[in-house]
Amino acid sequence: MKTATLAAGALLATSALAAPGTAARWANHAARRAARRSGFRLPAEEDGVVATVNGTAKNVEYSSNWAGAVLSSSGFTSVVGTITVPTPKSSGRSASASAWVGIDGDTCGTAILQTGLDFSVTSSGAVSYDAWYEWYPDYAYDFSGFPVSAGDQVKITVTASSKSAGVATLQNLSTGKSVSHSFSNEKNQLCEYDAEWIVEDYESGGALVTFANFDSVTFTGASAVKSGSTVGVSGASILDIKQGSSVLTDCTTSGSSTVTCDYV
Repeated sequence: MKTATLAAGALLATSALAAPGTAARWANHAARRAARRSGFRLPAEEDGVVATVNGTAKNVEYSSNWAGAVLSSSGFTSVVGTITVPTPKSSGRSASASAWVGIDGDTCGTAILQTGLDFSVTSSGAVSYDAWYEWYPDYAYDFSGFPVSAGDQVKITVTASSKSAGVATLQNLSTGKSVSHSFSNEKNQLCEYDAEWIVEDYESGGALVTFANFDSVTFTGASAVKSGSTVGVSGASILDIKQGSSVLTDCTTSGSSTVTCDYV
């Protein structure tokens, strides 16, 4: 059960600073800069229930904004996973979602070290991507010089060198491009309680954005470093996004290193 502290943390505003780009991307960045919010998992509507999604029964926790897999224990210092960049689909209105890996934010209420990709589609079907890094609750910032296209393989990594320092790295395995950002002396310290592979419905203008139909996002090679040893996703808690009475995702793990979230 999540505490009121996490609910308050979820309402802290973050924004993304603009990276160079076309006029359309500038407009997109301006909107995100003014209103985008991300952060802690919102309190669950139901935890530990057996749900049937697409005819398959599974143990699941529901969240309004996070879908994916979370390992919760102690001593997590690195998380990695590789995704194939999806093509979000238009339903006649603008929609967005994010895919990221991170440390903390589920059972830790002080900070998150995270990095990943936003994928957005306008009402006319125009698709755009933003690569970003963040030490929440500080601002999220866009990486520049990191082009991404649908179908690219992007490796996403966060590593904490201490509870107040670390590195966020994105590698486009399809183009050979990579970017990273180092954090140091962060006043909001990590707990190192959680390792996460997440598809998120983030907040803008005081409400969750329309969640994009991303078809499917799979984190392959998903692993974490816990107390100096590499662990897989076996035993992770499964999260699905549920808004009102509608379940919007179907997330599963397979083997020890794969997390898949399908849009329902």
